[in-house]
Amino acid sequence: MANQNIIAFLVEDKPGVLFNISNMFRRRGFNINSISVGGAEDHVSRITITIEAEGRALNQVVEQLDKMVDVIEVKRLDQLRTVVRELMLVKLRTVDPMAREEALIHINSYHGLILDIEPESVIAEVTGEPEKLDNFLEQVKSIGVEEMSRTGITALERGRLKLKRSE
Repeated sequence: MANQNIIAFLVEDKPGVLFNISNMFRRRGFNINSISVGGAEDHVSRITITIEAEGRALNQVVEQLDKMVDVIEVKRLDQLRTVVRELMLVKLRTVDPMAREEALIHINSYHGLILDIEPESVIAEVTGEPEKLDNFLEQVKSIGVEEMSRTGITALERGRLKLKRSE
């Protein structure tokens, strides 16, 4: 994830918050490379975003987020102190029995889960760092990727570091 910056923040869980946040990124000219959102606690959601930005521009984005009314807490995560994961569902074309065998070998070697097997396809779940998922896709490209969906990254800092609601 070279040049990728991870920003995690807690927001009030109410309509329009995600629109306002994404609109702020649009106005500042930043492309959101990855975004994941989920409930963190009662009426609070955690958002994890990756963007390409450096120095002053990155600091300005974090400051702008921190000033938003519905943002409770915002933090730029240090990639060296952060566990990062992404989930991918992938449907592989396995009409040929040899392709099916090869697909199962790759899925197992990446510690993936087989979710569905049909006569012409296999659906698998693979999780890990984004680079791991990219490598998996490269390995199965020759088999044939029918369809895939990726969640975007989610991340937590190691140890006692955490993003928390201000008391």
